[in-house]
Amino acid sequence: MKNKLLWILLSFILATQAVALESSSPLLAPMPQQADAANLSAQILSHYHYKAMPLDDALSAKIFDRYLKSLDPEKFFFLQSDIDKFSGARTQLDDAIAHQDLNIPFAIFNLYERRAVERLAYAKSLLKQGFDFTQNESYQIEREKEPWLQSEDAIRDLWRKRVKNDWLRLKLANKDDNAIRDTLNKRYDNALARITKYKSEDVFQIFMDAYATSTDPHTDYLGKRASEDFDISMSLSLVGIGAVLQEKDEYTTIRELVPGGPAAQSGKLKVGDRIIGVGQGSNSTPTDVVGWRIDDVVRLIRGTKDSVVLLDILPADASQDAQHKRIPLVRDKITLDKQAAKKSILEFKTGDIKHKVGVITLPTFYQDFDARVKGDKEFKSATRDVAHLLDELKKEKVESVLIDLRNNGGGSLNEAVDLTSLFIGKGPVVQQRDSRGDIRVELGKNPDPAWGGPLGVLINRGSASASEIFAAAIQDYGRGLIIGEQSYGKGTVQTMISLDQIAKNEKAGLGELKMTIAQFFRVNGGTTQLRGVTPDIGFPDISDTESFGESSFDNALPWAQIKSANYKPAGDLKDLVPMLQTRHDARLATDKDFQFMQETMVEYKAQRKKNLVSLNESTRRKEREAEEERIKLHEKNIKTDVGLQDIKLSNDDAVIEKISSLRDDGLQANERNLNADIAAEKAQKSAKDVLLNEAAHILGDEAELLKIKAPLVVRATADVGARKD
Repeated sequence: MKNKLLWILLSFILATQAVALESSSPLLAPMPQQADAANLSAQILSHYHYKAMPLDDALSAKIFDRYLKSLDPEKFFFLQSDIDKFSGARTQLDDAIAHQDLNIPFAIFNLYERRAVERLAYAKSLLKQGFDFTQNESYQIEREKEPWLQSEDAIRDLWRKRVKNDWLRLKLANKDDNAIRDTLNKRYDNALARITKYKSEDVFQIFMDAYATSTDPHTDYLGKRASEDFDISMSLSLVGIGAVLQEKDEYTTIRELVPGGPAAQSGKLKVGDRIIGVGQGSNSTPTDVVGWRIDDVVRLIRGTKDSVVLLDILPADASQDAQHKRIPLVRDKITLDKQAAKKSILEFKTGDIKHKVGVITLPTFYQDFDARVKGDKEFKSATRDVAHLLDELKKEKVESVLIDLRNNGGGSLNEAVDLTSLFIGKGPVVQQRDSRGDIRVELGKNPDPAWGGPLGVLINRGSASASEIFAAAIQDYGRGLIIGEQSYGKGTVQTMISLDQIAKNEKAGLGELKMTIAQFFRVNGGTTQLRGVTPDIGFPDISDTESFGESSFDNALPWAQIKSANYKPAGDLKDLVPMLQTRHDARLATDKDFQFMQETMVEYKAQRKKNLVSLNESTRRKEREAEEERIKLHEKNIKTDVGLQDIKLSNDDAVIEKISSLRDDGLQANERNLNADIAAEKAQKSAKDVLLNEAAHILGDEAELLKIKAPLVVRATADVGARKD
């Protein structure tokens, strides 16, 4: 086995030397601490993971496949002959990790980088000649399930079609040939620059992710940067200048200034300004950062609280040769309020009855762990924020509360339990079963509910983990209505393990494991694993359930069931659901916006299933015109409903604006005008939320029915959620 591994390594060394001769990019190689981190991770995952599996040839094959998929998911770069060269390593990655020799995955990456350079160079060469758009040929949108291409001619033809599609999209957006060439040249140059900016730590991160996710979909390796980002996402805070940055044409550009942050308070920076240098201290010499990766620039800008960072700025409206300005800023703690809980109130009438529904949108279950450990009584917490918002909504006399958990991927388990307790009081919230089969019940500790009135929870396919714990508990207690799509189906619990602490390193360098250690179960004994939470009132599936959700993974844990916890339901809404469903269905039959949304999703899913787009200009224009006519018809129907049918459709600016917002402009995010892109983003956020409005109407219906059908419904009482004796 060892001799075979040495032979494979020798083959890869020779291949790597060939890459060095043909590529101007420096070859990447593993660092000693990475081999240590991989080996230590293997020991932990092999013994302490929820479904611990040995690092052997079988697991090696899975890691190999996932690593290649991570590098080239759509099979645009490697040929089958490249994969054949790697075949000897397929069952050798376990030995490579055990022997602390990571040359194989790095050699694979170096060949990937070479292939990417070759493909992008070919793409750029195609721009010189243009294309014939009268031919009847098509381009395959997704190739993940396709085999590796067999020949250089085949992959060149694939790239020809890819570039032709890029060109056609811009042409349909009324760009002329010169503008198209300029845009695509920059696009491919930027793609090339991103690939050649990879570092050893990036390659190691990709490889270790392939290893970790081969055990289960939610186990991850986090290098230093990934770990820092995870901490920020959980605490919703960081120390910096309070600016959202974007990479644009080799410049790190200011996209947004956070209100109250040092950058905004200085009054010296504005959206579109370009950061060309970063220094540490008022009198320092800034380091030139033009062409740097944005995460490297961010690392220079972040630092310790009250320290000074010096920014060398090229103003937004200035030419590249214009005079710079240097701006010193004192770093401060920045709270990421956009990811914090927020409230709004929806008011509407059903007949003569007025309704007032309070909406709390929660993007994630956040908690500042460090602040909590340090004893900070005001540590950032989703539960604390929601409790404050509930107090405000009660003062504003809302009749119902809707918790919007759409696209909330989870977060802190403690926060999920504590948040549930705001609505059920004391009582079991979720059960955990570890690898030994031991079961622990997590209890809500709030003595009394913070809100005892009608409650709804809005979920979709993006609602996962902690969101599912909360929604499932609310449903099992009969405490509120679950509305929306089937949720994600993630029923596993992860913990963070510091490899440096395990190795007793004084200096951080090995990273962390986010490892699955348990499976969680509902208080009724079932699990959300694979199946998710089924809504009481279901909305049409907007997401592609085949490619998104726990069931889309080939190594997800199976569904299971255990004994129910000892809990007392707070109510029973089953008698109400049929009546609510009838009202919901009747409303949708006349809701033009809801019908338009459904039609749009049907069209999208049909196109995705077809997986082909025409490269014939005439065909594409007809498809585009048909879609725009569909939008115009929808807007005309809306106007008829509200008595505005006399307005001429062709002159309606709102219709033109809506068509423009939905039309494909052929551009990528960093290619658009920054101010226009921000304006479009704001317009999209302020657009009518059809699903939220309907969920609020369902709660309005519930409030009405609870008044007239009270004898049929067990309402929440003072002992809500109390455990049985």
